[in-house]
Amino acid sequence: MKTVLTINAGSSSLKFAAYDVENDLTVVMDGQIENIGKKARLIVDHGDNRKIKNLGAIDHHGAMAAVLKVLRKRLAGRVIHAVGHRIVHGGVNFSAPQILTPDVIAELETYIPFAPLHQPHNLNCVQAAIASFPGAIQIGCFDTAFHRDHPWVNDTFALPRRFYDEGVRRYGFHGLSYDYITSVLERDYPELHDKKVVIAHLGNGASMCAIRQGQSVGSTMGFSALDGLPMGTRCGQIDPGVLLYLMDQKQLSATEITNILYKESGMLGLSGISGDMRTLQASDAPEAAQALDYYTFRVAREIGAMSAVLGGIDALVFCGGIGENSAHIRARATQNLGYLGIKLNLNANAWHEREISDGPTRVFVIPTDEERVIARAAKAHIAT
Repeated sequence: MKTVLTINAGSSSLKFAAYDVENDLTVVMDGQIENIGKKARLIVDHGDNRKIKNLGAIDHHGAMAAVLKVLRKRLAGRVIHAVGHRIVHGGVNFSAPQILTPDVIAELETYIPFAPLHQPHNLNCVQAAIASFPGAIQIGCFDTAFHRDHPWVNDTFALPRRFYDEGVRRYGFHGLSYDYITSVLERDYPELHDKKVVIAHLGNGASMCAIRQGQSVGSTMGFSALDGLPMGTRCGQIDPGVLLYLMDQKQLSATEITNILYKESGMLGLSGISGDMRTLQASDAPEAAQALDYYTFRVAREIGAMSAVLGGIDALVFCGGIGENSAHIRARATQNLGYLGIKLNLNANAWHEREISDGPTRVFVIPTDEERVIARAAKAHIAT
């Protein structure tokens, strides 16, 4: 039985899935480890059987070891033909899935400074999978690839041009999620293909993408996964003068600033309570309310910005853990966007229905599936 695996390592989670190649990529089993670093929890779905196990304080290495143990046990008798990996940063050169040869891996390692919260974990998972499944093809699928055809004005910074030539440019991220959502729109709403669509991927990491004819033409994220929207522990957009101040006046090192920007900021930094949106929405603390105010303000602002990139908006899609599950955030973020034709049907929104609009601009809630995009790429490489 031909099987492909997918490994999706995030900043605080590790998702995995196994697909039956000979049965239209039917999911054999899937699961995830969430809250890596503190109170990690393993969730495995295998047919009708779901198991949850508390793992305690483990890092990404421990999480991957736990995943491999589960896979070996649950997939006994199946032949693993390919393992598809989410790689956050593909740089300038990788605009399509690639077989992860030693040379490709070596180049991807040079992008670690571009995505320090993700790239090392992505590549460590690759090495672990190579050791565990030596007969399988290892395929890298890049979050930046979906955005590589941006117009130049959405791809550059106003820095001396030599930096652009050296790779300092706006890459955009969450491309696998946007790839999946656009495929759903093409399949289920072909009338939107030539329209102007904004997709909001709201999760622990968050960004938005401006889509025209199924292609990315703008992203809220730039050179790194820090830019744009505030996130669980990442700052989002920040005046670079603040970073100069932290270096010159506070005498902070690059390492200290990196830790602040990636791990101490965002919703955690604003609230002083948690980076988890569920915790903040359940809190009565005024700091939690202020953090939510800032988050929804920034979401609304970036919807407007992406609409400006497109010259209008015909549809808005929410996806990601927050976008898919928080009716409160969706309602708060869109309540003042009537000027864009955005008005929610509050009942449909409360019930997380697929289409939740009550105005001329259509608004959708579509669960994303990055793993299926990776699985499709893995299957394609088996076929070739």
